[in-house]
Amino acid sequence: QTEAQPQARNAAMTDDHRQDSDATAAPPAVAAKTPDDLFAFLDALSIATTTHEHAPVFTVAESQALRDEIPGGHTKNLFLKDKKGRYFLLTVGEEAEIDLKRIHTRIGAQGRVSFGKPEALMALLGVVPGAVTCFGVINDADNQVTLIFDEALMEHEIINGHPLRNDATTSIARDDLKRFVEATGHAFTILNLSAPEAT
Repeated sequence: QTEAQPQARNAAMTDDHRQDSDATAAPPAVAAKTPDDLFAFLDALSIATTTHEHAPVFTVAESQALRDEIPGGHTKNLFLKDKKGRYFLLTVGEEAEIDLKRIHTRIGAQGRVSFGKPEALMALLGVVPGAVTCFGVINDADNQVTLIFDEALMEHEIINGHPLRNDATTSIARDDLKRFVEATGHAFTILNLSAPEAT
């Protein structure tokens, strides 16, 4: 599959001690772009993709059944917030292990990170828990989310991600994914997030 695993739980898991900063950091809700909007944006960039329809998936275990059908790097996404209210989206391989107690030192966050709330996820990336995806930066018009790809994931020539919904998986060439991100006005960083020395 793709970003499935932590998406349902990741965006939903929150730190009760940080509720206030989530409430203040999230911008007013705006109409989120749809999967059709995403595909039109990709078409305008002459980026070819392949999308596979499937039953909704919420965990890595559910998504692994798709691995034989969909080649390439399968991803999971962590929507995180630091103590200063800055948001990060980590796109990593579906089996990558990320130490949330220490990853802040790697990504430049201020203090330890917690999972962003579903309200902030919708406001910034236009998706619900379970559908978290790097394609969501198309909705982050104000560049409030810092996108970081895992180095190991980006070794794959094809990257798979949810097209803003978790009942489909879109396959895109690695270099085209980079081009898409840049076309949304976002920078991205590629870091070694999943190796033992990274955490």
